[in-house]
Amino acid sequence: MNFKEIKFNRTQHKDFMKVLRKRVNDYFQENNISRYANARMVVKTIVLILSFAVPYTLMLSGLVTHPLLILACWVVMALATAGIGFSVMHDANHGAYSRNPRVNKILGFVMNFIGGSAINWRIQHNVLHHSFTNVHGMDEDIDAGKILRFSPHQERYWFHRFQHIYAWFFYGLMTMMWITTKDFRQLLRYRKTGLLEANGIKFSVALFELFYTKAIYYAYLLFIPMFLASIPWWMTLAFFLLFHFILGFTTACVFQTAHVMDEAEYPVPDTDGNMENSWAIHQLLTTANFAPKSRILSWFIGGLNFQIEHHLFPNICHIHYPKISSIVRETAESFGLPYYTQPTFLAALINHGRMLRQLGMAG
Repeated sequence: MNFKEIKFNRTQHKDFMKVLRKRVNDYFQENNISRYANARMVVKTIVLILSFAVPYTLMLSGLVTHPLLILACWVVMALATAGIGFSVMHDANHGAYSRNPRVNKILGFVMNFIGGSAINWRIQHNVLHHSFTNVHGMDEDIDAGKILRFSPHQERYWFHRFQHIYAWFFYGLMTMMWITTKDFRQLLRYRKTGLLEANGIKFSVALFELFYTKAIYYAYLLFIPMFLASIPWWMTLAFFLLFHFILGFTTACVFQTAHVMDEAEYPVPDTDGNMENSWAIHQLLTTANFAPKSRILSWFIGGLNFQIEHHLFPNICHIHYPKISSIVRETAESFGLPYYTQPTFLAALINHGRMLRQLGMAG
């Protein structure tokens, strides 16, 4: 199905988003604050970048030579990369970091230097996932191929009954797929489906960008450490693979616990492409928050524990989500609408594992 054929209900609870948007706008106006990044966000950005740059420099400069200390550097770099992706790249590619589009473009391009593709990300994440959340065949975030079944509308195979056991290993391979084959296959698919053209992107430009940024990525993160770090090349390769396993596992766990949950719905359009609910209601039905009181987790994952707020207001910097979450929740409840949330990240992971098992067993 072509994404242009999907149409959301424009009459259902049509006042909900109008009222909610006004209340959120009033919050920013009454407190005289911008919806973009503030000083705390800028400091956070610097801290995250330094958290990657410092251990990287230490292991290449010869100041750190013991294999275990170099391993520790790689682990810190993996977590820092996840934090940069969650907080800086993610906000920037939504246009939420700065009111200056150029700043957003520069910071969004960081995606290419942490192994991915900013162009592919904006199409998969902003266009498809945020527009058609949990819609089978449209939302690529719930399409992991045959190996994992994230939707009840996806074909089930016998091995899916074990996916709640093996899925966690494959989560660790997620970013390895990004840096090898996925970005190229995805770019070709977006060219074929017309999504590149629809977003004003030339295939030749996108392909060239992909090649040269991948070359830079492999050079600075793998080949240069192989030559300069004071450990054997094979050990550097092993640490590089571990780096990506940590990064992939962390990223997948954060994103999947927002939508592949037992309370989340998987709506399907009718034969004419019409959805039962409005876009805003659709987001409430398909999205769940977790650990709303954990400041440390929220800091690290860029407010993605407030997924409901993010899906309704992707153009607001995540630094503001904790404050506006009460507005969103109270407004949803006043309209008799759901507001799904798990008390802790562990509870969300358990719920997600239970949902994986359910999807693996159900027909």
